[in-house]
Amino acid sequence: MSCPTSCPTSCSAPGHDFPSARTRMEYVCLGCGERRGIDELLYTCPSCGGVYLLEDLDFDKLAAQRTGPEWRALFDARAATRTTALRGIFRFYELMAPVLEETDIVYLGEGNTPIVEAAPVLRDAVGIPFAFKNDGQNPSASFKDRGMACAFSYLKALVRKHGWDEVLTVCASTGDTSAAAALYASYVGGPVKSVVLLPHGKVTPQQLSQPLGSGATVLEIPGVFDDCMKVVEHLAENYRVALLNSKNSWRILGQESYAFEVAQWYGWDMKGQCVFVPIGNAGNVTAIMAGFLKLLRLGVIDALPRVIGVQSHHADPVWRYYSQPDPATRQYAPVTVQPSVAQAAMIGNPVSFPRVKALADRFIAEGGERAFSVVQVTEQEIMDAMIQGNRHGHIACTQGGECLAGLIKARELGLVSPDEHAVLDATAHSLKFAGFQDMYFTNSFPAEYGVTPDPSLANAPALVVSPEDKARLSPEAYTLAAAEAVVAKLGLAKKA
Repeated sequence: MSCPTSCPTSCSAPGHDFPSARTRMEYVCLGCGERRGIDELLYTCPSCGGVYLLEDLDFDKLAAQRTGPEWRALFDARAATRTTALRGIFRFYELMAPVLEETDIVYLGEGNTPIVEAAPVLRDAVGIPFAFKNDGQNPSASFKDRGMACAFSYLKALVRKHGWDEVLTVCASTGDTSAAAALYASYVGGPVKSVVLLPHGKVTPQQLSQPLGSGATVLEIPGVFDDCMKVVEHLAENYRVALLNSKNSWRILGQESYAFEVAQWYGWDMKGQCVFVPIGNAGNVTAIMAGFLKLLRLGVIDALPRVIGVQSHHADPVWRYYSQPDPATRQYAPVTVQPSVAQAAMIGNPVSFPRVKALADRFIAEGGERAFSVVQVTEQEIMDAMIQGNRHGHIACTQGGECLAGLIKARELGLVSPDEHAVLDATAHSLKFAGFQDMYFTNSFPAEYGVTPDPSLANAPALVVSPEDKARLSPEAYTLAAAEAVVAKLGLAKKA
């Protein structure tokens, strides 16, 4: 059946009807393996304190429902759906949270973010074809919306099931998580309220304005993200609150959609692809690996891409772990962070590290030794790369700059070859980090960042006529004087 021109919210055309089948899901502890039901909010295992992953107990039945090519056709058909619940990340409903009802699903326009191939000049300079996936074009201008759409959909399901009359959501944030949490909480409304904890003075004005604008209660704590996270963890363990950081495994589940979209954009062919992901709290790199593994398991793709994590030298515990060549001798240790322009990555003890290790082990087992790796870059390299990217028509945030710097570093180390293709995760919109760009252009970075601008990349406005001249001259004379100053500045030639 073909979809009519005036397609209603739901119709029976292929790819438009909301799935009727439901599955069974459980929390699985990565520490002790204990399993728990999903009828309550759980973040860490009560038995051992380990973090959870969510497992679909009926996932293998999906292979009996459709072949890999048939799943591709269904997901491709849904790309044009007008069924609201299937328009965003839940286009891949069966791969994510097939326990939710259609009325549970929250959709604010998240997902389906563009993948933009690098400008030819930039591509040639780097020496490998690559693209930015602009996740800053999500509703709150960051990738965190993917996770929040899933977490709040699940929260709506619990509210419906248990009849809760009040739910207080809390999160620690360096900016993006708080913006997304506050936005989705304000949309769901009703019993759901939002509180966010931010490190005092460590969030850009643009990022601070977002949760305030959404009506969240914003609390600041002296210190860094890790300090805020400890407070939030204490609250979640001892009080009736819903934690929305990456300890929330429903958030991780929503972020798997990034992998699904990348695979779909490239025609479900992941051979020769390298996906670069900035690592902060390590939830996103975990989700992306999990997503690709699901596609492989279902036969939707027949090869894994390579996943390369990137960390700043100011916050690099995951890089330090994987920089040890012998897996048998690797030891994880938190680090004390220093100020970083990649604020979302300025985390010294990522709560999702156990997930990273578990998923990286699976990824390497399926894709070979080179399937997963981590590179370290400097703050200088991050800023230079971000400015270079945006100089060539992109809208990369500092984390996108971190990924470009990571690609350049990976090329230097021989980790990627010119015949491969890279996808770089620009996790947020560049406008959120305009302050760092301004500091680069004006050479006003505090010393602790260790960033010295490249003069060839700096830019600043030039005043062509003084305010005093404008006040002194007639309107006609002022226009002529300004025009002549512009001509002199640009070296324009008169028309023949």
